[in-house]
Amino acid sequence: MLDIVLVALILSNFVLLGSSRLSSCIRTAALQGIMAGLLPLATAGAGLSLRIVALGLAVVALKGFVFPHLLNRALRESATSREVQPFVGYTPSLLAGLLALAASFWLDGRLALPTHSASSILVPVSFSLMFTGIFLLVARRTAVNQVLGYIVLENGIYAFSLAVVRDIPFLVELGVLMDMFVAVFVMGIAIYRINSEFDHIDSDRLSTLKG
Repeated sequence: MLDIVLVALILSNFVLLGSSRLSSCIRTAALQGIMAGLLPLATAGAGLSLRIVALGLAVVALKGFVFPHLLNRALRESATSREVQPFVGYTPSLLAGLLALAASFWLDGRLALPTHSASSILVPVSFSLMFTGIFLLVARRTAVNQVLGYIVLENGIYAFSLAVVRDIPFLVELGVLMDMFVAVFVMGIAIYRINSEFDHIDSDRLSTLKG
């Protein structure tokens, strides 16, 4: 089951890189969040506990349903273009995703990190998620897509922590999730305010503002 979830996470990266519609990107990020919530359950094996189940359910609830709802509402209320409007085209973005995936496996081989996971590809998949999140942050124009990049980046950090740290304090994970909830909530408000003032949510055009 773990390898199936990890392969699905890789495929979701490519869907995010190749999608031209923001609504499709939000749905894909939601699906990726649900899969990220399944990771602690899949990696626990015989050591599955109530704490791990609670952590998985919290991740699924926030990343799979709450964050997408907030982003969809921000997108709906902004009444702007539903297109991704990338700095980098879709084909080069997919090629960058392939290179990032290859670099992730190469980096995993070079670092040879001690892992506690049942799958040997968890660390490279976590690197791939981090690289994809960073790429979305810098290669997309709209604020919504940059929020999605931040979420994908956090998914990668979360998967990496599951691979190399045997026991993550529950309160620490919960604190990170709450931070993300506040960040996405504030970004949703910011997107609405930006659109109210400037009739768009293109973050690139904010650089033209002068004090």
